[in-house]
Amino acid sequence: MSFEKLILPDFILTSIYKNNIVLVQNDSKTVEVKNQKTTSEKKWYLGENKKKVFIAVQDESAAFLRDEWLQFLSSILTACHLNIGDVAIVNMANHKIPYKEAVEALQPNYFILFDINIQQFQLPFIVQEYHVQQFNQAQFILSASLSKMQSNTAEAKLEKTKLWTGLKKMFGI
Repeated sequence: MSFEKLILPDFILTSIYKNNIVLVQNDSKTVEVKNQKTTSEKKWYLGENKKKVFIAVQDESAAFLRDEWLQFLSSILTACHLNIGDVAIVNMANHKIPYKEAVEALQPNYFILFDINIQQFQLPFIVQEYHVQQFNQAQFILSASLSKMQSNTAEAKLEKTKLWTGLKKMFGI
């Protein structure tokens, strides 16, 4: 895959460059770039969290998640009438954020957990896979890894169907 011809959607570009300001002077030769974000404020999630949806993934090979997973997750979100700007995607392989920290930082109303160890996430209750669970005015769903849903096998289709059934219940679709 060549990155020279890669076209990113607007919402991803704005999430990447939201704290950068580019000033172009009238002579069109001077360009000044100012970054308003300090290094201590580094964002540990992908998205804008506009609709308070916390998505946790487990991907050791990427900062947030690999491209094919992002594409698949984007199609899931679209089916749920959401987009990347509506959610906060956290790669738990790189940022082991416990449940209480996630709640304090992002105040999510929905938690979608892909291949997440419930004990490491420090949930104070058990969630059965693909069953929507209510707790503290939030809804939770636990799913298999996104990698298990990438193929067209019968097993992958079954996982996708279970996830879709749970998400329809969660978001009232």
